[in-house]
Amino acid sequence: MERQYHFGMAINVRIPEELDRQLEALATAQHVSKHALLLQGATLIVDRYSRRNEIESGLQFVLTHDAELLQRLEDA
Repeated sequence: MERQYHFGMAINVRIPEELDRQLEALATAQHVSKHALLLQGATLIVDRYSRRNEIESGLQFVLTHDAELLQRLEDA
């Protein structure tokens, strides 16, 4: 008996009709599936928030490690 393994999580998504029409048109123009477009969109969102967190962490590092320098620049 052959076993089939599926990786990742399957979910159902209810998409408003207008958005579905727009996705269909874009998918057709890009020669990809709506599924692929939704994955691209999810990836973009995750990347955007990840980048935002990296920037915030970098800013906090500068503010804490260079506080004295920043104060001197402010006073100059």
